[in-house]
Amino acid sequence: MKHAGPSALDLLEPLLAELRGVAGLKEKSRGIFYRRGKSFLHFHEDPAGLFADLAAPGGTLRLSVDTARQQGDLVSKVRELLQPAP
Repeated sequence: MKHAGPSALDLLEPLLAELRGVAGLKEKSRGIFYRRGKSFLHFHEDPAGLFADLAAPGGTLRLSVDTARQQGDLVSKVRELLQPAP
């Protein structure tokens, strides 16, 4: 599975724009987001679709981001992971 190229990222631009507005994330290069200086989120393209790799406790989550619902679920998960621990 290769990293998402420019045409794949073009398809995800509305999602990327939303992620750019999430406090705590920094987009170091298009579609590659960092949190506290560490890789946190990036995208892949595959014949099976578009996917996000998200750093989470316990390991990386690979989430499909082909549909608006899946993209919304990703944003929700990102916000959840960025919440401070209680």
